[in-house]
Amino acid sequence: MSQPNPNEMTKRPLFSSRFATIVTMIGVSVGLGNVWRFPYMMGEYGGSAFLFVYLVFTFLFAIPAVMAEWGLGRSTRQGPVGAFTAMWGKTAGKIIGSLLLLTVLIAESYYIYVIANIAFSSAFSFIHGFDAHHIENYNKSLGNPFIQYAIVVLLLALSYVVLVRDLKSGMEKISKIFVPFFVFAMLLLIVFALQLEGAGQHLIQFLKPDFSALHANEIFAALGQAFFSLGLGGTFLLIFGSYIRDEEPLTQSAAFMAIGDVGAAMMAGLFIVPTVLALGLELNEGPGLLFSTLPELFQRLPLGQGFGSLFLVALLTVTFISSLAALEVVLTGVHDALGGWVPRKRLMQILCVVVALIVIPIAIDPSIIGLLDLFFGSGMQLFGSLLAILALTWGQSRTKTLSAVFGDSQKVWHRGYYFWIKWCVPAALLLVLIGYIVSKLNS
Repeated sequence: MSQPNPNEMTKRPLFSSRFATIVTMIGVSVGLGNVWRFPYMMGEYGGSAFLFVYLVFTFLFAIPAVMAEWGLGRSTRQGPVGAFTAMWGKTAGKIIGSLLLLTVLIAESYYIYVIANIAFSSAFSFIHGFDAHHIENYNKSLGNPFIQYAIVVLLLALSYVVLVRDLKSGMEKISKIFVPFFVFAMLLLIVFALQLEGAGQHLIQFLKPDFSALHANEIFAALGQAFFSLGLGGTFLLIFGSYIRDEEPLTQSAAFMAIGDVGAAMMAGLFIVPTVLALGLELNEGPGLLFSTLPELFQRLPLGQGFGSLFLVALLTVTFISSLAALEVVLTGVHDALGGWVPRKRLMQILCVVVALIVIPIAIDPSIIGLLDLFFGSGMQLFGSLLAILALTWGQSRTKTLSAVFGDSQKVWHRGYYFWIKWCVPAALLLVLIGYIVSKLNS
């Protein structure tokens, strides 16, 4: 079994502090997965019953998986190819790592297109506002593939400027600024949304779960959302785990990250759901739910144009951080796999061109986003995280696994965690994946 080069490990950039680790990881996880994806997934896949299952899956399976992926990344100080190679050998490592990096690349391509929609909405709000006179023009322009594609290219250029800098002056710095700004804007939006006529009563009624609406498809979607939202998948957290200092307690950091992520999803639900119900819109509209809801809400808010613009800027910044994280994952993963012989700047230039090419069919037909998101955003996220957990727990001894996650400090409950992450979490993920596949074959 090959091992990572110690000299390469020492060159790895590290987070400057625990606070920097937590706020950057919240910035990475909180984004479209919470504000764009969570409300439409909840509306389309079972309502508040979906919410209940999502919360259970997050705390029973997703948090232990976060610790496992971080531990694998920190112990190897490598990207997906290097980490899986260290656990399972060169051939398997290259195949698995490359497949997972390709998954992130495709997911980033539709993700950045949605961010382009947010950027356009933000600019439109500043210039015109969302009054009845301008909404028709807004909808037409939002559906214009040339406008949205031009914004994608602009976002990729800005991503290049940020990611060619080092970790502390790039991702870490902007996360410290914009994550608190986003939370503040979300709280204000919730207050306004709940003041809409009938919003509170609609929300209370919605929060009464109907568990008869849950089938294999809904359970799969809820588990996929829990893993997608936190960035699980054998890529994001694995690479960012390689930036975590050896003395950092992963248990506490994972808990804080999950609480921040779930809190953001709940806040998104608390303004999207009552707004949709109070205005008579459809919760099961799919990926376009956010963009049909916000203009209607901003029309009815006091100082709606100003506040709407503020929120959209906050949303744009925090989703852009998540997009940067996806590009960083592919960039670092490919850079590690190539042994560093291609400079990061050159790789980033190539990566931006590749993403721009993949976005072309998405811009032409945005309706494919829902299908791509279910497969790459849910299915491949679960599959990738399952592989990472198996690599950590089955690719080495129990002692090395626990050392990767908890360091030298071993406690009694750590053995319980080892049993849970080695047997229970993989079994749960396999059962949900198999159940979903069987349900699709029978439908």
